[in-house]
Amino acid sequence: MPLSFFDFLGQLSGNYALFGTVLLTLAVLLVNGWTDAPNAIAGAVVTGALPFRPAVLMAAVCNFLGVLCVTSVNASVAETVYSIASFGGGPRAALTALCAAMTAIVLWAGLAWFFGIPTSESHALVAGVSGAAAALEGSLSCIRWDCWAKVLFGLILSTVAGFWAGRWALRQLKSVRLSDCTFRIFQLPGAAATAFFHGAQDGQKFIGVFLLGSALAQGRADEGTFVIPLWLMGLCAVFMALGTLMGGRRIIDTVGREMVSLGPREGLAADLGNIACLFAATLLGLPVSTTHTRTAALLGVGSAGERRPDWPVAIRVALAWLFTFPGCAAVGYWMAKLFLCA
Repeated sequence: MPLSFFDFLGQLSGNYALFGTVLLTLAVLLVNGWTDAPNAIAGAVVTGALPFRPAVLMAAVCNFLGVLCVTSVNASVAETVYSIASFGGGPRAALTALCAAMTAIVLWAGLAWFFGIPTSESHALVAGVSGAAAALEGSLSCIRWDCWAKVLFGLILSTVAGFWAGRWALRQLKSVRLSDCTFRIFQLPGAAATAFFHGAQDGQKFIGVFLLGSALAQGRADEGTFVIPLWLMGLCAVFMALGTLMGGRRIIDTVGREMVSLGPREGLAADLGNIACLFAATLLGLPVSTTHTRTAALLGVGSAGERRPDWPVAIRVALAWLFTFPGCAAVGYWMAKLFLCA
C-alpha cells in the first residue's frame, strides 16, 4: 500500500533525524535542478536557439514531466538507490547516518557549483549513502554490490556511449544541408527531451531516498514494500523544477563555452547523442549521471568537428568525476561518524 501524505507527516512529527533528512533531500533536489539541469539547455543557450530565461523555464517544466511520467511506468532507478546499502543499528542510528549522508551531498554539490564544475549529484548520492552506511555498520558488508554494479555499468554507458553517440550524430548531420536557423529550431525539442530524461533519472533517485528514510523510521527497509505514491513524485518534481528556475549560468559557460565551442549543428548533435543514451539507460533501469552523459556527448561532438574541445577544461571536469565516488563516500563516512557521536 502506498505511503500516504498524512502518514508521512506523522512520521516526521518528533523524529528530528527523519525531518533533517527530508529537508536535506529537498535541498539536494533544489541544487540538482540548479546545477544539473542547465546541462540540458547548455547547447540551446550558447548557440542562441533560446534565451537563457525561457530555456530555464522550459527545462523546469520538462523536469517536472519527466519525474511524473517515467516514474509512474518504470521506477527501477529509484529501487536501485533505495537498495544501495543496508542500514542497521536501529531506526534512530540508521536515520542519523542517512541524514549525515545527505549533508555530505549538499556540501559536495555546493563546492562543485562554486567552482563551476558540472559534477554529478547522482554519483555523490550513492557514494555518500554508501559511506554513511559503512560508518554505521563498521565495514563494507552492508554495501549491496549488485546495485553498485548497475551504477558502474551506467557510468560506462554515460561516458563511452555518450561520447560515441555525440560523435556519430555530428557525422550524420554534416551531410544534412540545412541553415543554422533550422538547426537552432531543432535544438528546442532536443533540449526539452534532455531535460525530460534528466527529471526521469534524477527525480527517481531522490524518491528512493525519501522512501528509504520512511522505511528506516519504521525499522525496516525491505524492497517488497517499494511502492511510490503520487504525492511524492509531485513533491520531488516541484523542488527539482524550482531549482532549475534558479538558473545555473556558470555551469552552462563551463560546458557550452569553455569546454567545447558549439554551433547550432554541433549543439543538435550533442542533444541527440545525449537523448539516445538517457533513453536507453532509463529503459534498462540504470541510474546514470545526466551530467556525465551530456558532457561525454559534447566531447564526442568536439572530437568529430572543427571546433575542437578544450581538453584542459575537460580534464578538470573528468577529475571532478573521478573524485566524486571516493570523495563523497569519505565525506559521508566521517559525517556519519560525527553525527552518531553527537
